[in-house]
Amino acid sequence: MAGEDCVRKRQSGSTAPCKTPENEETQRRPESERSFPNSSNGRVDVDHVITRKMQLIAEAEQLKPAFMKEVDSHFTEFVNSLVAKSAFLDSSSPASLFPASCAEKELHKAKSSRAPPEHGKIFTARRSLLDELFEVSHIRTIYHMFIALLIVFILSTLLVDFIDEGRLVLGFDLLVFVFGKFPVVFFTWLCMFSATVVIPYNLFVWWAQGYCSSSHRVIHSFFYGMLFTLFQIAGLGFGPTYVAISYALPPASRFIVILEQVRLVMKAHSFIRENVPRVLSSVKDKSSTVPIPRMSQYLYFLFAPTLIYRDNYPRNPTIRWGYVATKFAQVLGSLFYAYYIFVRLCIPQVHNSNQETFNLRGLVLCIFNSILPGVLILFLVFFAFLHCWLNAFAEMLRFADRMFYKDWWNSTSYANYYRTWNVVVHDWLYYYAYRDFLWFFGKKFRAAAMLSVFTVSAAVHEYVLSICFGFFYPVLFCLFTCFGVVFNFTLNDRRKGPIWNVIMWTSLFLGQGVIICLYSQEWYARQYCPTENPTFLDYLKPHSWSCHTKM
Repeated sequence: MAGEDCVRKRQSGSTAPCKTPENEETQRRPESERSFPNSSNGRVDVDHVITRKMQLIAEAEQLKPAFMKEVDSHFTEFVNSLVAKSAFLDSSSPASLFPASCAEKELHKAKSSRAPPEHGKIFTARRSLLDELFEVSHIRTIYHMFIALLIVFILSTLLVDFIDEGRLVLGFDLLVFVFGKFPVVFFTWLCMFSATVVIPYNLFVWWAQGYCSSSHRVIHSFFYGMLFTLFQIAGLGFGPTYVAISYALPPASRFIVILEQVRLVMKAHSFIRENVPRVLSSVKDKSSTVPIPRMSQYLYFLFAPTLIYRDNYPRNPTIRWGYVATKFAQVLGSLFYAYYIFVRLCIPQVHNSNQETFNLRGLVLCIFNSILPGVLILFLVFFAFLHCWLNAFAEMLRFADRMFYKDWWNSTSYANYYRTWNVVVHDWLYYYAYRDFLWFFGKKFRAAAMLSVFTVSAAVHEYVLSICFGFFYPVLFCLFTCFGVVFNFTLNDRRKGPIWNVIMWTSLFLGQGVIICLYSQEWYARQYCPTENPTFLDYLKPHSWSCHTKM
């Protein structure tokens, strides 16, 4: 034993130090732990401990930037390497990926049919970015600041109403108006959804079952393709629009009907687009079975917060009902937030501007005064729909891929902003508009493909606003097709650095001010300056340019 060896060394007169476990532990201690002097009573000098601790903190603060820079450098290299490998796999020829014996066969197969679903978007379990950021106290404080601003809006409204009326006015007439005729909205949605459940699925099943045995496959496919197109245009296209106009639904109710119309059209297209190539491939391979999805899979897709069809998605094991309740409560809070923004910031501004003659000075003042409410509404739409609403449904369906958006606020180019603001819609446009355009016309028409995607997106946005507001005023269409296209090609991904993020935010603020100002003015002008016996041109001519009445 170590103690007995030490006694023997002392008895033999050896002067070498004894290595006991205690001494070995002392030798292994860091210098910083062995350098604390003891006071006369055996206690460690407290002042020296505090000084040494402050020195260690200062050294850690000095090392932190270098450490974070090193981590960021390695992470960037890893991501770049991953992207490079992905691009290499996408651009590799079949001859480089398959043996020479089957290279020609695979190449012919790739040219003769569209890319199968597994070559498209890959779903994986991941959280929404804001859920991760809200775990950081600094980011959560920004969320608290927005809640405080809502409280200020509420207090301001209550105090002004109390001073003007002599009592507290707790009515929400604006909300009641914009969400009016809800039974008509619900019945219309139920008809749209039921038709989308039954018709596209059964058309696909009948086509797939008859395609294998048909002797006239082109005519067979053309017939069912025309039936599906007729359903998309007449059933989902014309029907809900007719109801919204003929029943004179208020704006928010129209938004519900028209946005659901667009969503179901995109869902039905995705289902057909993803499954038709699978049937064609199975017939070409002379498979004994036809890959037809189950009705339950299609029904799950119609509710799932994605526009890309898959037979199966990554799923979470449980449902957090508390999380669902929180997200719906945040949606409701955002709705009241938007109400107070319109009451306190938008409506007084529009009332004042419409009392003056239309001129450049009044227009500029209106635009800049509308920037603040416009930006707040932009944030609310993003937070309420893209984060809260989609996450609530994802949680109820145990849908695990929550990447509905990316860090669009860090964008230094509009190209990146368009890709990250709404990932759900961007994926649909990328896979079914952009990539299918390149598949049909060739990869040398990338600019034309991008321009066509912008045009389609701008047209759909303007269609939604025109039906919901009840007039055609192509402000958003012009911003999309003119400034949006120019910024997309000029402020591209090569633009890096903070200054480009500042430019992106500045242009975004101005755009929101233009949208809120012009659409609000036109809405109130058509309410207070109606045209008797309007012609078709009266629906196209802006009334806000000539309406000047005291409201």
